[in-house]
Amino acid sequence: MRSKAKFIGISLFAAISVAACGGSSDGGSSTMTKLGDGEGAVNLIAWAGYVENGSTDPAVDWVTGFEEETGCKVNVKIGNTSDEMVELMQSGEYDGVSASGDASLRLIAGGDVSPVNTDLIPNYADVYEGLKMRQWNSQDGVSYGVPHGRGANVMAYNSEAGAAPTSIRDMFDPASPYSGKISVYDAPIYIADAAIYLMATQPDLGITNPYALDQKQFDAAIEALKVQKPMVAQYWSLYTDQQASLEAGSITLGTSWQVIVNLASANKPSITAVKATEGATGWSDTWMLSSKAKNPNCMYMWMDHIISPTANAAVAEWFGEAPSNAKSCDLTADKNHCTTYHAADESYFENVWYWTTPTSTCLDGRTDVECVPFTEWVNAWNELRA
Repeated sequence: MRSKAKFIGISLFAAISVAACGGSSDGGSSTMTKLGDGEGAVNLIAWAGYVENGSTDPAVDWVTGFEEETGCKVNVKIGNTSDEMVELMQSGEYDGVSASGDASLRLIAGGDVSPVNTDLIPNYADVYEGLKMRQWNSQDGVSYGVPHGRGANVMAYNSEAGAAPTSIRDMFDPASPYSGKISVYDAPIYIADAAIYLMATQPDLGITNPYALDQKQFDAAIEALKVQKPMVAQYWSLYTDQQASLEAGSITLGTSWQVIVNLASANKPSITAVKATEGATGWSDTWMLSSKAKNPNCMYMWMDHIISPTANAAVAEWFGEAPSNAKSCDLTADKNHCTTYHAADESYFENVWYWTTPTSTCLDGRTDVECVPFTEWVNAWNELRA
């Protein structure tokens, strides 16, 4: 469960250019054209809940079987933030990472990850087409990883507090009935949520992509966040902090992940969630291969395993997200899981803006202006939170 950014101010290239070699029928490329024997281990960086071996819950384990089948012992380092994951990957000590869209382009730009030959990953064929070769997991028709799953950043709320919210305005409008008990995700990428609010309330700004903001649009988003700040009771960093606040009633509305809602509602049934009608930010995480991987064969085996129907179904249910493998839906314990999380419903995700690293080259296709790069998002967020 993603937690607070320890903003390290990593520079981004204005334009990302990656040279790749090799070939794949899906546009992916790699220096690896066939798999060899496993090296005996694989060292991963992952979000909490993505690599479970039964130690958290004996019934939750998709690691042990992989180790027994492949001989690759799984070692995992939990990454608490996208920035931390980027920093760890730069060390060259890890074979792969479960990167969100606010990290993946940085990893590609920095040469920290390699193209992935999807021909060597049989289960990739069953990944939903809507997740393949996207802006955050590919460059110039080259695949840089395998999609893990996806979800929207929902609005969690306490139904005992009054009528259910439906609009993102409830998060930003000072007249919101939830003002003073609002919880906000503490990370620079949250600026995109303010941009979605402005898309609905100030259309004259011309925002068409919340990660592609020119200076005027960006300044308006920061102003919206300044107006919101007195309404906020909690900027949450650790998922358990928001869960505890929801259960205690000290917050009644907040930007959240479904897994937090699941955990909180187990203890307090009045906690539930909704996606804002105007749309939401969200995530589509990607397993990526380190360019310095010491165990590339085991990493390829892990990437195939984690998107296999059985493992992908298990992690999707445990974390609270839509699986990436279409065949997983037949294997979830809750037969309504994929319906609940809109796994095959592309219309649901049409207004979900997956986290993507902002660059000075506008991601919405504009060429007559420069957009504000992520380094400036980090600086502005730090100033806002100071």
